[in-house]
Amino acid sequence: MKSAPITIVGAGLVGALLATLLAQRGFKVIAFERRPDPRKAGFLGGRSINLALAERGWHGLRLAGMQQRMQPIAVMMRGRMVHDLAGHTNLQRYGRDDSEVIWSVSRGALNMALLDAAEAAGATIHFDQRLDAVDWKTSTLHFRSEDDRSRAFQVGTILGTDGAGSALRSAMAQEADLGERFEPLGHGYKELEIPALGNFPPGRLPAHLGDALASGERYAMEPHALHIWPRGNYMCIALPNAEGSFTVTLFLPNTGEPSLESVATAAQARAFFERDFADAVPLIPDLEKDFVGNPTGLLGTLYLDRWHIGGRALLLGDASHAIVPFHGQGMNSGFEDAVELADLLEATPDDSADVYAEFERRRKPNADAIAAMALENYVEMRDRVDDADYLLMRELDLLLAQRHPGRWVPRYWMVTFSRVPYATAFERGKVQSTLLRQFTSGKQALADIDFDQADRVIRERLDPLPTSG
Repeated sequence: MKSAPITIVGAGLVGALLATLLAQRGFKVIAFERRPDPRKAGFLGGRSINLALAERGWHGLRLAGMQQRMQPIAVMMRGRMVHDLAGHTNLQRYGRDDSEVIWSVSRGALNMALLDAAEAAGATIHFDQRLDAVDWKTSTLHFRSEDDRSRAFQVGTILGTDGAGSALRSAMAQEADLGERFEPLGHGYKELEIPALGNFPPGRLPAHLGDALASGERYAMEPHALHIWPRGNYMCIALPNAEGSFTVTLFLPNTGEPSLESVATAAQARAFFERDFADAVPLIPDLEKDFVGNPTGLLGTLYLDRWHIGGRALLLGDASHAIVPFHGQGMNSGFEDAVELADLLEATPDDSADVYAEFERRRKPNADAIAAMALENYVEMRDRVDDADYLLMRELDLLLAQRHPGRWVPRYWMVTFSRVPYATAFERGKVQSTLLRQFTSGKQALADIDFDQADRVIRERLDPLPTSG
């Protein structure tokens, strides 16, 4: 057992994985979580947008020994199932085959599995402990429970994984200038549900799904896809859940037409969905109830110039770099943080100041890169996935990857199916995007492209991608 105990504030996804990885490496780990234990009280939430698990996240889970535990709670998604206004669908694969997919995971189910793993590894977790204040002079954390009881703990070094609204970050900001800024997206979201076929209210199951239910099918749509209804400045998406339902998320601007301001009542929601998402309406039996009853989620990007105070405290995951969810990388990035920090602490367990500085040096450029790519991906998802020019560039992107393996690597592949640093994927992706626009300018089809010239340019402009992960 390493001599110096480590305190973690926040036992959500990143905090629970970090606790597991550190305890496995012989550290004494004590974690504090503001919510009650979800394994006893039920999962109470925070954000409930489904999670898209990709290679970076899988890597952390594999290190934690979680592969087998994930099987019953993760649903494979092969690609984007694009729904046009007429209700026609088109599957755009993420990768070449079923070895290159992402996975839909329930936030609550994953959090509970990770808490089990952390405790099995030897970590101690205290629930219903909301951080109230930090006395930096005495390194004392003051917590308050739901019934207003207060507790104080004198601790050593502190790791903050308590999310975008981090209480530890607020306490650190009173001690040092973190250079914090939050850039709102100007869009928010509402969450709805497509139930499993067996859970539709009596008489509400669409007639065309009767045979599917009778045959034992659980899903109302293709289960192995991320469904997307792109509508220009806004969109709907639906991710499958293991028990047969889909979590539906509507993303809308905060103001304007249409917006969360103009679509506010149950009647307005019904009319809006019947106009723009008609094929989804029969599948959402509680549309009005969910729209009015569920909270409106806010979206934005958090930036900090500084993630740590010497060796006393460090922020990671959403607490230091919360991003919008449109690349499905928030959790994956946080899990990558946890792996990197656990490795650094294991290598240098007695110098947290140097470890935290090195962690920030390594991870901040990657955090900034995925924040930028997530914002770009929102525009692509809501506005471009059904455009002819985008589809031609995407087709060419995949073909060039076959013609120049290891040299031309689609940015989505680098982000999702590898552990190539986000910063590398971002910079290389900018070069490749410029070349794709150059190669397809004025072209209507692949047959119009001068591949001899494209091949020469690619060999001149792109070195083989360094292998990583």
